[in-house]
Amino acid sequence: MTYFWALLVGYFIGSINFAVLLAKSKGLDLFSVGSGNPGATNVKRTMGALWGNTIFILDFSKGFFAVFLSQYVFGLDGINSDLLGILGLMGAILGHSFSVFLRFRGGKGVATTMGGLLALMPWVLVTGLIAWLAVFFVTRVVALGSIMFAVSLPISFYFLHGLSDVRWIFCLVLAVLIIFRHYSNIQRLVSGNEHHFSKK
Repeated sequence: MTYFWALLVGYFIGSINFAVLLAKSKGLDLFSVGSGNPGATNVKRTMGALWGNTIFILDFSKGFFAVFLSQYVFGLDGINSDLLGILGLMGAILGHSFSVFLRFRGGKGVATTMGGLLALMPWVLVTGLIAWLAVFFVTRVVALGSIMFAVSLPISFYFLHGLSDVRWIFCLVLAVLIIFRHYSNIQRLVSGNEHHFSKK
């Protein structure tokens, strides 16, 4: 039951969508403006960099806090701390992506994933961030950077820790989930219609 509670608490933390709450406070429906995605990138696109970066930090914090709660509140003797953290983070990502408060709609979960990885696998996160930044600054496409971030997770974990760890499987699951959530972006990339951020 302890593992189940970690997953459930993580889910409800992730289900709080700060982007939608912010947009509503400003009289906007985030599902009908910009890309239609209730996440930090669309907030930045429709409401400006300050609010977009604020939402990114809040979504990032959801992932970190879900892992923290799972490991330090539910952690008991004989309980696998890594598995608790994994389940807490997975719950938060699923909650962010399929929020019970938004009729199971939500964002892509990249920022929330990053926050959880800071607590669980910081060097894997660092590698992923380098991949994200490199691709974004060359292409100016957030989605492409996020996809490369996802691809880097199981690869970097393998080189850092090997395969004999449940966290490698989790990294593989994260990569598949993030890429799946970017399916519409991939379609727009192929057709040449994906949004680019202009260089300042």
